[in-house]
Amino acid sequence: MAEAARRTRGGGGAARRAERSAVSFETAKYIERNIPNFDILNEEALQVIEYNAETILEEIGVNFPDNPRALDRWRNAGADVQGERVRIPRGLARELIKTAPASYTQHARNPERNVVVGGKSLVLAPVYGPPFVRDAAGGRRYATMADFNKFVKLGYMSKWLHHSGGTVCEPTDVAVNKRHLDMLHAHMTLSDKPFMGSVTEPSRAQDSVDMCGVLFGDDFVQQNTVMTSLININSPMTFDDVMMGALEVYAQNNQACIISPFIVGGAMAPVSVAGTLTQVLAEGLAGVAYSQLCKPGAPVIFGAFVTSIDMNSGAPTFGTPEAAHITYGAGQLARRLNLPYRSAGSFCGSKLPDAQAAYETSNSLNMGLLSGVNFMLHACGWLEGGLVSSFEKFVMDADQLGTLHHLARGIEMDENAQAMDAIREVGPGGHYLGCEHTQANFKKAFWKSDLLDYKPFETWEDEGARDTQTLASIRVEKMLNDYQQPAMDPAIREALDAFVATRKAAEPDSFM
Repeated sequence: MAEAARRTRGGGGAARRAERSAVSFETAKYIERNIPNFDILNEEALQVIEYNAETILEEIGVNFPDNPRALDRWRNAGADVQGERVRIPRGLARELIKTAPASYTQHARNPERNVVVGGKSLVLAPVYGPPFVRDAAGGRRYATMADFNKFVKLGYMSKWLHHSGGTVCEPTDVAVNKRHLDMLHAHMTLSDKPFMGSVTEPSRAQDSVDMCGVLFGDDFVQQNTVMTSLININSPMTFDDVMMGALEVYAQNNQACIISPFIVGGAMAPVSVAGTLTQVLAEGLAGVAYSQLCKPGAPVIFGAFVTSIDMNSGAPTFGTPEAAHITYGAGQLARRLNLPYRSAGSFCGSKLPDAQAAYETSNSLNMGLLSGVNFMLHACGWLEGGLVSSFEKFVMDADQLGTLHHLARGIEMDENAQAMDAIREVGPGGHYLGCEHTQANFKKAFWKSDLLDYKPFETWEDEGARDTQTLASIRVEKMLNDYQQPAMDPAIREALDAFVATRKAAEPDSFM
């Protein structure tokens, strides 16, 4: 099937005709920062954390349960392996990660939407993983494949999102062992932005690679990165065989992985910021090093997903100063390792897209920008501690991502930006509304929300006194009504359809 798709792509007449007739929606290029990162740790603190992290690896070790291949790889690399416990001699993990690239390009099926991950870039991807969805009309409910498709369409239509993401919600109406096929098919056909692969079982990671072979061509996939997928560490310091199995598949096929501790401070890591950063670094070092044992040079991202905990209820908390301190500090550690960095997102614990959600999300997004994050998963749509994907919050967050783009531009200082001619023209006591400089620059001078209401009170009241959630509901409906599917070579679409149908027919449904 992949061969047939590549042969048809060689002519490409049908695809070119489809592209000429398609509507193109604007997507901003991934962010390239022109502002400094916020470094919160001094050199002495960084050295202490780095020393203690390697002490953890050497003296305490990490677990690789039910994975004899991983244990053999570590043993052959020089680690001390006793049972499932792997103790890594000081300096070994750092030596292994030197082969990991400092940045990489993830290719989209539309080359104009390729993204660079690393350096000064920031790539924004939507929420990932919730089993529930919420909208103003239907409330909170289990997610379906129809919901999933809507989110992919909204992501495609959102100007400030660079990436289609992965499991934007968990479609519970499709069998567990088959839903990854439908989700990948949706990302590949309903959008032409980059996307993520499945990690819930190694065979599903292989399905992801094989479907990309249909979409891009097998040789292209082996020589280029076309997926960035999330590999969570089962903190504290446990690398389970399912996630590691998916990592092995992706690394061996040149596909990128985010190696990310999953930490709720006080439960999966110490309550102190320094202690948590030490554990994050130890886990990240071990995970990235293992990816390079699987294939030296495999693209990988150093991740840090960290929240604090409400010590009364045990619930995770978001947008807190402790989470910000850890996110800033982990960014410094990632840069010292010369690795791309993943953290932050539209995090909140609120049940609704309300003021709590806005405060916590704003804190989380801004700390991500300033901490030097290169890949921000969960950049829009996150609600209720990650249990819910919200349609209204998706478009609210996606709108606000535009502020990150403009903040990252920094302050221009060319002759036009200095505006001395305008100041001379207006002089004391005048106004700038009609001056030549304003007329030449007003269309692009200020970031403009496509959602928020800045109208006078009387106009706002006459239009129904609509709050932000109401405006967001209207925008969701408009974006879905305006959606037009991006062009795709019919032969590739046919091959993708056939692949999914064949794989689904190969085994019975399982909802476990």
